[in-house]
Amino acid sequence: MADWGPVLIAVVLFVLLMPGLICQVPGNSRAVDFCNRQTSGISIFVHTLAFFGLIIIFFIAIGVHIYIG
Repeated sequence: MADWGPVLIAVVLFVLLMPGLICQVPGNSRAVDFCNRQTSGISIFVHTLAFFGLIIIFFIAIGVHIYIG
């Protein structure tokens, strides 16, 4: 059986944490911009840190496993 938990969580977090799609921290004109679809280097860095932080929490601390088949 394959463990699909890490794959599924990584894809969902990647889509949700894309800078500019839902929110952007820091924004171009404010601290948080919503749905502006414009990015900057610092916002990419902040979203990357958030992504890896959440990945570590879900994979190591919680240990999410999803078995299909």
